Amino acid sequence: MPTAIPADSVGLVSPKVEHFAEPLALACGRTLNDYQLIYETYGELNAARSNAVLICHALSGHHHAAGFHDLNERKPGWWDSCIGPGKAIDTNRFFVVSLNNLGGCNGSTGPSSTNPLTGKPYGADFPVVTVEDWVNSQARLANVLGIEQWAAVVGGSLGGMQAMQWTMSYPERVRHCVAIASAPKLSAQNIAFNEVARQAILSDPEFHGGHFQERNVIPKRGLMLARMVGHITYLSDDAMGTKFGRGLKSEKLNYDFNSVEFQVESYLRYQGEEFSSRFDANTYLLMTKALDYFDPAAAYNDDLAKALSTAKADFCVISFTTDWRFSPERSHEIVDALMAARKNVCYLEVDAPQGHDAFLIPIPRYLQAFRGYMNRIAV
Repeated sequence: MPTAIPADSVGLVSPKVEHFAEPLALACGRTLNDYQLIYETYGELNAARSNAVLICHALSGHHHAAGFHDLNERKPGWWDSCIGPGKAIDTNRFFVVSLNNLGGCNGSTGPSSTNPLTGKPYGADFPVVTVEDWVNSQARLANVLGIEQWAAVVGGSLGGMQAMQWTMSYPERVRHCVAIASAPKLSAQNIAFNEVARQAILSDPEFHGGHFQERNVIPKRGLMLARMVGHITYLSDDAMGTKFGRGLKSEKLNYDFNSVEFQVESYLRYQGEEFSSRFDANTYLLMTKALDYFDPAAAYNDDLAKALSTAKADFCVISFTTDWRFSPERSHEIVDALMAARKNVCYLEVDAPQGHDAFLIPIPRYLQAFRGYMNRIAV
């Protein structure tokens, strides 16, 4: 519980919900006839409506990016280190919008929502959604908010993919794109990790073909395993070694397979347990598929420069040295393609030991550069 709201916090915030009755055609060939998006805003929209920044979340993210919902909340929003007065995304200068994507489990329409055709949770019947679908739905939210053009679209990891897609789907509506710890498409190794995670969920006896809510159960073990696999990829070897090493939970070995003997085992089990209590298994399947499917260059004979050629935004690309999930080499691919397409782009590679999760951590050089870029675009 915070004893007081920090001075550089956006303070107490309340989510907002927007309902859409206009059908949304999806890449999979299906249509959502009715849906809602939950979002939060921080700061004030100026008279010219030119200072709006869209925050796109990563795989397990959601709309609560900064501030507190109430004084009993132990932790602020997931990107509070970057959003607030005087921070990299300065809410004294920007109007910030953060939403939970379609298919999510934090208030936007998704698998745990009621299917109007059956009166039951969608479950596995919810359509597969893509990054492009998310951007189309986000554009509709922008229309409702009266935002014709974003000063910047910003995201890390899967959020960075959405930021890039914005510049291709709606080139006139984005002035700046900030893609952090991201990639132009997943490698075979990354797709493999996602498939292992999905199989952990699908093989859980409590999954019931995705309709577990109707049986009032959850595939807890499968979701735990999926999160444990994923979490390993978010940290670097150095970060795990520094944090845990080969530290034991007790002074002796138990010589069995059920005991939690190493500290890193305890950490992973805790992360899996905590995650399985708050996240929907079907949403996890959808989010990983959206990651797998993102490949804007595929429609241009694998020519990323051509895919980005219609973009009108300036770009800022940031990577981290020990991120092996989306390594700096993947960011180099984005930068090289942008340069080949003759786009304005700046690039920073941050020396950081934390791995992929570094984009969520207040690393001084990272925040200084991020703040510097955002200050340049403030109007």
